[in-house]
Amino acid sequence: MGKQAESKRRREKEMVSRMIALYCRKQHHSKGGLCPECAELADYARQRSDKCPFMETKTFCSNCRVHCYKPEMREKIRAVMRFSGPRMLFSHPAAAIRHMIETRREKRRLEEQA
Repeated sequence: MGKQAESKRRREKEMVSRMIALYCRKQHHSKGGLCPECAELADYARQRSDKCPFMETKTFCSNCRVHCYKPEMREKIRAVMRFSGPRMLFSHPAAAIRHMIETRREKRRLEEQA
């Protein structure tokens, strides 16, 4: 696997960790760390990212044709994304803007292929 894929994997894991931390802090009122439920989700998300065979070509898990998350964990991560996504603009603006740009690029690419 190339350096670009490894860099992408690292960024994805950092972003997911930040989003889960924000969610846990605001929804579960945790201070100084993640609650057990969110810690389990963060570990699970990192494992899924480590094992992703599509890292070189995919943009985001939500756009992937293979959903490797168990249904229960998929619902949890979706709740985290729905809550944390809009709020990331305030806590991590550069990362949030990069994500928005990449999402637009991916949508255009998918529309061109159709």
